[in-house]
Amino acid sequence: MSENIQPVQPAAGEGALENHLGGDEAKNYRQYEYDMVAPHVGRSLLEIGSGLGHFSEQFAGRLDYLCVSDNDPYCVEQLQKRYADNPDVDVLSLALPATVDVREKVDTVVMMNVLEHIAEDVQALKDLAAAVKPGGRIVIWVPGYMQLYGEFDRKVGHVTRYTPKTLGATIAAAGLQADVLKPINFLGGIAWWAAVRRGGVGYPDPRLVKIYDRTVIPTTRLIEKLVRPPFGQTVFAVARVPE
Repeated sequence: MSENIQPVQPAAGEGALENHLGGDEAKNYRQYEYDMVAPHVGRSLLEIGSGLGHFSEQFAGRLDYLCVSDNDPYCVEQLQKRYADNPDVDVLSLALPATVDVREKVDTVVMMNVLEHIAEDVQALKDLAAAVKPGGRIVIWVPGYMQLYGEFDRKVGHVTRYTPKTLGATIAAAGLQADVLKPINFLGGIAWWAAVRRGGVGYPDPRLVKIYDRTVIPTTRLIEKLVRPPFGQTVFAVARVPE
């Protein structure tokens, strides 16, 4: 695991802050997330840290079973309202590491910006693996590189930021096999360093988020079709549960 920093513990409801970055103000970014993750999702999905449900709603109509979860009471309440009329969706209040009590084992777990909040990250992955069918996948999306760690990370409770090497070590220690492990969003990493790390911004300005979403994300996606970046704002992994 990467170098650890003691983060500020988010106040109630504040844990959902970073989920808004992928919400209505960042539609291109949310599509980017979906396009990266969707090819690795099977017919049943457990999402960890669902926030307000912006990401999971994209899968709700194409799965046999969906289970969403969060450790923030406000988010859990909003998820329950969102899926109140859908019998194929369960909502859990869940804080890892812990036993994951799902209705049935799933073939896919998705963690979008979650693992970096958990000091016992290896145990958290072991707990999740116990809820996955043999041969299933845990899809992990985490902030990358401690050089980008700043006030925003502390504010939202990030324990660390990962590199492919440190995330790979965490995955291996949990007894999983990394099928995919790479940095992504190269230009986003530079923009994040300039605005949040170097610039000392405690929370991204919503106006800048809109500009970033409309310009940086499309350019980044084009670049990543041509070359594999050596660095990025995010590290993306797909870990496979042993047969």
